[in-house]
Amino acid sequence: MSTFVCPWWMGYLLLNPFRKLIHDPHKILGKQVKHGMKAMDVGCAMGYFSLPMAKMVGDQGKVICIDLQDKMLERLVKRATKEDLLHRIETRVCSYDSLKVSDMKEEIDFVLAFAMIHEVKDKERLYKELYEVLKPKGTLLVVEPKGHVSEKDFAYSMTLCEESGFTLMERPVIGKSNGALFQKGIAFNQK
Repeated sequence: MSTFVCPWWMGYLLLNPFRKLIHDPHKILGKQVKHGMKAMDVGCAMGYFSLPMAKMVGDQGKVICIDLQDKMLERLVKRATKEDLLHRIETRVCSYDSLKVSDMKEEIDFVLAFAMIHEVKDKERLYKELYEVLKPKGTLLVVEPKGHVSEKDFAYSMTLCEESGFTLMERPVIGKSNGALFQKGIAFNQK
C-alpha cells in the first residue's frame, strides 16, 4: 500500500512517554472506544494506541492490530504480554496493496488510522477496505501530522474517504495534527 514506510526502529521513538503530552490515547480515543467493542488500529507500529485501546475494550472486546512490518508487531506482542493484554489483541501483517481483512466484513466498531494514511499509495483502496470491515454506523478516526501532511493533502484524503461512502462527523482537535472522524453509511444530519 505504500511507497515509503516509517522504518521499524522509529517505533521506539513513537513510544516516548512525553508523547502523551500531545497525543494522550485516552483523550483522543475515550469518546470512541468503549467496553466490548471490536476495534482496529491500522499502522499500529509497536502499539502506542493499541494497548490503551485494549484496556478500553476490556475482556469482552478485541483490538485488531495491523502493520506492514513484522518487527513492529513482534514488539507490540511483547508489550501486550508484559501488560497482560495479549488475549485482547490480534495482530495481522498487511501487504503493500491490501490490509488482508476481507474475512472481517462488518465486524469492526471503530478504526484508528493515526499518522499512516500519508504512507499509503492507493488511499482509495484503503478507504474501501476500511468501509467494508466497519459495521453500519461504525466510525473511523483519521489523524495526520501537521507539517508533514499539508492541509491540501489532508483535505484531498478526506474527500477520498467521503467518496468511499463515509460521512464526516467531526473535526476533533488533536495536538500538532489534523483529525477527522467519519461514520459509515449515514447522512450527516442523521447522526
